[in-house]
Amino acid sequence: MIPRVRAPELPQNYSWLNTDKPLSLKQFKGRVVILDFWTYCCINCLHILPSLKYLEQKYKNSLTVIGVHSAKFDNEKETENIRQAILRYDIEHPVLVDSNFRVWEEYAVRAWPTLIIIDPEGYVIGQISGEGNRDALDELIQKLIQQHQQKGTINFQELSLILEKQRQPLITPLAFPGKVLATQSGLFIVDSGHHRLVMSSFDGEILHLIGTGKSGLTDGAFNEVQFFAPQGMAFDAENQILYVADTENHALRRVDLKRQVVEAIAGTGEQSRNIRPHGGAGLETALNSPWDLVKVGNTLFIAMAGPHQIWQMDLETSIIKTYAGTGAEACIDGSLAESAFAQPSGITTDGKELYIADSEVSSIRSVGIVEPYQVRTVCGSGSLFGFGDVDGQGEDVRLQHCLGVEYAQNFLWVADTYNHKIKLVSSSGNCQTVLGDGSAGLQDGQGKNSRFFEPSGLSAIASFLYIADTNNHAIRRVDLNTLEVTTLEFIGLCAPDVCIPSNL
Repeated sequence: MIPRVRAPELPQNYSWLNTDKPLSLKQFKGRVVILDFWTYCCINCLHILPSLKYLEQKYKNSLTVIGVHSAKFDNEKETENIRQAILRYDIEHPVLVDSNFRVWEEYAVRAWPTLIIIDPEGYVIGQISGEGNRDALDELIQKLIQQHQQKGTINFQELSLILEKQRQPLITPLAFPGKVLATQSGLFIVDSGHHRLVMSSFDGEILHLIGTGKSGLTDGAFNEVQFFAPQGMAFDAENQILYVADTENHALRRVDLKRQVVEAIAGTGEQSRNIRPHGGAGLETALNSPWDLVKVGNTLFIAMAGPHQIWQMDLETSIIKTYAGTGAEACIDGSLAESAFAQPSGITTDGKELYIADSEVSSIRSVGIVEPYQVRTVCGSGSLFGFGDVDGQGEDVRLQHCLGVEYAQNFLWVADTYNHKIKLVSSSGNCQTVLGDGSAGLQDGQGKNSRFFEPSGLSAIASFLYIADTNNHAIRRVDLNTLEVTTLEFIGLCAPDVCIPSNL
């Protein structure tokens, strides 16, 4: 008989979030407990959050989920940054900040995400790594509850917690804007935390609000449509069409500015589990966390973060398919079919190559869209753990989870997200810090005298660069002639349900 292992107790002297005091396993005796080992950069960790929320609600009287945040990147070790991630992803269970991987090691965890299942008597009875295990977990929890009901060791009671979103409600006009797109028609902003799009003039006058502000997948008029944490965009100026990566709906949406309607053009609304190269008709093909878009002619190229690939959609035929990447999470250069990426999250082009912010390998990659169709690494280590903050040349460069990239005036502008900086990269791979002093903050100023907080989107037009300064809930504007950074003000813009602008 296999000996039962008592679950190691959780440290009381570490930082805890979504609770007003440290929690112990002892106080959850009589409940099923799931420990979710995660790190907030990890797309796979984000993918299991809806499953955990479903199970928490289904078994709210008998199941407790505790997030154990074991940071991959240095920036993710900061408690305040983890708090922002909890707010951004609407996490409603307690989270323990696992400093120095102590709890990770005590539970012999080897990968993100890993779930540890603890029975109502405090014994570890299972471990599941990876995503896509909701049904198996549901079955296991049901079985445990039945067993312990018969033994008389179950304790049904609803848990009360003080959540970060109660302490710090998301009532700012913008909430965690992920991307921004500057066009001749105006400025498009994905107000990701409010599940909507904002279109404004360059002076901050609101032209359109697109979306109700509630998460969902609903087509229709601007005031009734719903998105779920949208990210990147691409604009067809001739036809006044905006394409949107509706990330957590695993869909692509088309926004018709003339008709003022939104409709899905790709994805089924369900997350694809197929990481092998494949494709099909747009609305019949399941997608996996599309994160950013760029349009070249009649082709939409997609940074598909979930399966670590670059995809393409023919806008005439509506056929969507893998363009580059095997589906392995790695940094492999070479032909389109042999190449590998690691959570690509930003995409731009010079017309000959796509440039990719390949976030989990903290590198800028290039993908050919003309012969010889090769993939190469422009700068960065190309390693999953080769990150830092080092300017220089090619593979000597160190970035930290870069999420945004923009081609302008023969250079690449890079949102070096976890270093809170904006960097400039030449075609030869020389990388230099231009904006930000490396400290998280909100500070206007010139060049390196400015401060950002996890910036993740960039867009240039004329002599200005616009930055989605995500954790500051702000859009910043940079005069490229002087490198002066200012923060945009939006006239009459409010959080959903806070107020309704009178001019809309």
